[in-house]
Amino acid sequence: MEVKNPYIKRVIEQVKKRDPNELLFHQTVEEVYSSLEPVIEKRPELEKYAILERIAEPDRTIIFRVAWVDEAGVTNVNRGMRVQNCGAIGPYKGGFRFDPTVSLEVCKFLGFEQTFKNSLTSLAMGGAKGGADFDPRGRSDADIMRFCQAFMTECYRYLGPDVDVPAGDIGVAAREVGFMYGQYKRIRGAFENGTFTGKGPSYGGSILRPEATGFGATYYTDYMLTALGDKLAGKTVMVSGFGNVAWGTCIKMTEMGAKVVTISGPDGWVHDPDGVATAEKHDFLVEMLKVDRGRVAQYADKYPNATFHAGEKPWGKIPVDIAMPCATQNEITIDEAKVLLSSGVKYLIEVSNMPCTNDAITFCQANGIQVAPSKAVNAGGVSTSGLEMTQNSIRLSWKAEEVDEKLRDIMKNIHDASLAAALGYGFGHNLVAGANIAGFLKLADALLAQGVY
Repeated sequence: MEVKNPYIKRVIEQVKKRDPNELLFHQTVEEVYSSLEPVIEKRPELEKYAILERIAEPDRTIIFRVAWVDEAGVTNVNRGMRVQNCGAIGPYKGGFRFDPTVSLEVCKFLGFEQTFKNSLTSLAMGGAKGGADFDPRGRSDADIMRFCQAFMTECYRYLGPDVDVPAGDIGVAAREVGFMYGQYKRIRGAFENGTFTGKGPSYGGSILRPEATGFGATYYTDYMLTALGDKLAGKTVMVSGFGNVAWGTCIKMTEMGAKVVTISGPDGWVHDPDGVATAEKHDFLVEMLKVDRGRVAQYADKYPNATFHAGEKPWGKIPVDIAMPCATQNEITIDEAKVLLSSGVKYLIEVSNMPCTNDAITFCQANGIQVAPSKAVNAGGVSTSGLEMTQNSIRLSWKAEEVDEKLRDIMKNIHDASLAAALGYGFGHNLVAGANIAGFLKLADALLAQGVY
């Protein structure tokens, strides 16, 4: 991505010089800031008040030790962290991730992306991310509870309903959120259930939250195709992953007339020509996730028409209309992008956080594949978390229909705002640039209004 504006070039170079080994963070800063040249050219005050530098340097970064004793009596030590990237438009908001790959680099890139994503929702939420290098796979419920309690004992002081509101992410679902919130409540001596989202519905969790990211991604895709004169019904879809995000996508895509024919995991991918989102298959996917987050091979063992392909990614292996990566960052490189093009993919919908490398995005856009960016596409999850925060504040619980209607409206507004920004700044139908600009403008205006801090 060639950048000509001297201010943007200087900031990107500073980011790389200050943290030379944080390549994922460099990638996201470069991807966002390269879209902002026409904005910076029209608004010189943004350079005067160092807006780009201030968004790229987190408000604060917290790293702490998590020492805990497992049920075998062994003492374990993990590293926990929280990156509070920018709180200009609301309390910090973003998930906790429990996975061996969690590092400062990962949390900084996710927190930066979260800041722009939350801005796009038009809800009052700043951006943050955090977690620990703890691996919950293969651990008992008792071990996971002990770890969550130890983690929260160190982290609680930085959280609160008007300060920082975490949720789940990879390795963190309702079970882990419940354990963390229970420890937070014990220490604080107050209910404060607005401190966490993704909770169980019995103590303030929002209906549809587990499915919300996938549902929102489907709604966004539908609005995108409609704006391009196309329709979702009848399309074949390739999905990676098989967690909450993937199965939410599979369910809603099927409801809206598309057919999802793949899922994937660390062990390989599954092709099911009959579609993966029948009610029975959905229930089986949920059970698979509970039993072993690392294997999808058992799906093909149960359903005879499905085939399992060990040690591979699904991209380009079969012809589909839409590719929807739902797993993790950088799973589609330029090599996968070329294969997707040759297999006839028309739309690349980034559902997970930064699933495509920058050169893969550039290649797709240059060759006629429409790209929908993750910070817009997967904002349905955090949007529903924002709705959960609202419900907690007013001590009410909305029905599924109410939450779904509000989610649809938010995703439409995100698409429309991104398209308007792209068209308004000369990017045509480039929704990647449009989402970056729309999210940035709200952040920049808030930072300018609040003075230098």
